[in-house]
Amino acid sequence: MRHSRIQAVSFDLDGTLLDGSVLEGVFSSTCEFLAEGRPQLRAQVLAEANRRIWPEYWQEIEDKWMLGILDGTSVILELWRRTLLACNCKDESTVQLAASIFLKLDREACRLFDDVRDVVAALRRDGIPLALITNGASDTQRGKLLALGIEGWFDTIVISGELGIAKPDRRIFQLAAAGLRTAEANICHVGDELPVDIGGARAAGWTAIWLNRSGKLRSHEDPEPHLEIPSLSMLKRIHHDS
Repeated sequence: MRHSRIQAVSFDLDGTLLDGSVLEGVFSSTCEFLAEGRPQLRAQVLAEANRRIWPEYWQEIEDKWMLGILDGTSVILELWRRTLLACNCKDESTVQLAASIFLKLDREACRLFDDVRDVVAALRRDGIPLALITNGASDTQRGKLLALGIEGWFDTIVISGELGIAKPDRRIFQLAAAGLRTAEANICHVGDELPVDIGGARAAGWTAIWLNRSGKLRSHEDPEPHLEIPSLSMLKRIHHDS
């Protein structure tokens, strides 16, 4: 590590602590539920429409969602409204049902990566203050924390949608540092996204640790992390060696 000792650790949520690999299954299961008893709707056609519509819609609203201009529930409602419309269904009650089913299944599917609990427990035992910095609408991100039961793990939680600023803006890291009551030079941030997590942490003067679970290659345009790790488990060793 580049600093004498880690005095505080900040984590990203999605892709770092929260395993999002089940999301595709949540979409598929929602389509199957909707198609039951509705011969005019076919699960496969709904799923294909959803996969086609989601990337374009996400590009349209991502920034608004991250900055809290759009809440997560509204995003999900509009996604299913567009999906169903593409399948010739204009019934608003079906839209409401689709969003309700999806949100319920999504919360039930929330799960942490296998290495998370042990690492966080070890850091907490050593008295290391912990922060969570996540981009997203308040209702979406708070809902995930509630479903996972991990809100109490952190000394400070900073959510972009509650502040109107998002990573990699250095101000969101500065707010987290204030909550941790720790000098920037002694905080490390662990995240999976190079431009957002690593770029933001470096801009704030923090130690930036890239969690690269899938072995992605970093391009020359990406910010350079101070350290790259394939698993959170390495964080315990880094902490004790620092």
